Amino acid sequence: MVDQETPLLEIRDLSVNFRVYGGVLRVLDRINFHVLQGERVGLVGETGCGKTTTMKTILQVLPTPPAEVPQGEIWFQGQDVMTMSQRELVNMRGQGISMIFQDPTAALNPVFTVGQQLTAVIRYASPENRNLNNAQLRERALEALRQVALADPERLLDSYPIQLSGGMRQRVCIGMALSTRPGLLIADEPGTALDVTIQDQVLRLLQDLVEQQGNSFILITHTLGIVRQMTDRVYVMYAGNMVEVAPTQRLFTNPLHPYTQGLMDAVPRLTGGGISEGIPGRIPDYMNPPAGCRFSGRCPHAMPVCNREKPPVFQVQGPADESHAVACFLYDEPHKVSNYKAELQPV
Repeated sequence: MVDQETPLLEIRDLSVNFRVYGGVLRVLDRINFHVLQGERVGLVGETGCGKTTTMKTILQVLPTPPAEVPQGEIWFQGQDVMTMSQRELVNMRGQGISMIFQDPTAALNPVFTVGQQLTAVIRYASPENRNLNNAQLRERALEALRQVALADPERLLDSYPIQLSGGMRQRVCIGMALSTRPGLLIADEPGTALDVTIQDQVLRLLQDLVEQQGNSFILITHTLGIVRQMTDRVYVMYAGNMVEVAPTQRLFTNPLHPYTQGLMDAVPRLTGGGISEGIPGRIPDYMNPPAGCRFSGRCPHAMPVCNREKPPVFQVQGPADESHAVACFLYDEPHKVSNYKAELQPV
């Protein structure tokens, strides 16, 4: 059940730069993001827009240098992540937040067995688990593999990752992430490396497990169909900016930002109607990003102000009084909202 008042995770005005040869890449630009207790949130956008960087910053696993955080706050369960000690960060990663990374082959160490890696995660997830003996740890590891519907878990514990298929490795990673019983689970493109049938099985399994355990959940993807099926609310990210956020169904029925509309138009249609459209151009250079809206160079509705100033966030209230926010100067003038009458005010 979603707690509508208390954010489990809250990001405020977060910026992340990377110092590289030749200059500074300004990857994240003052983004805001939150997840409520028990909420399932989607984060969508093109490859390279900063989705994974955002999540790695939450976990404080970005390499520094070259990464640096010039401004911003990250709060998890009421604690300031940016000021946590190393011990507090380890505890947060053990019991508070778990992440399923995009590539299970890279996430698992090839020189250790599945059992060695899984029991190590369980042992160091909490101080209490460090008192478990080897038999108890092995039983917890077997339970984690059974939970993700892997057959013959006894054999798999003694297998190396190379002996498993891609789908099996991804299930191991899901079991590893859930074995610590986290309050927040982050899934970064969990089905990217899998064929469509195995991807569907993994995503259905993940959805069922999240619902059973009541975890808050962040799904990172560029597949809109998955987001529509698995989330309560969606953030749309473009070139290091959050450009739109809305309840899932409202976003799909009434996308407001030109970039979101372009993403919707790019989805293939099984009912026919011609080839799906793409978005012309490419994301801007992070070393020399535009002074104004980062989408202005690709936007069919760009105005002179878009090139000069970063658009504020406008809060749109629809008929159901659901929160829908968009960062676009088009919504500085109420008559430009076409689908329904709305009261617009900067926040």
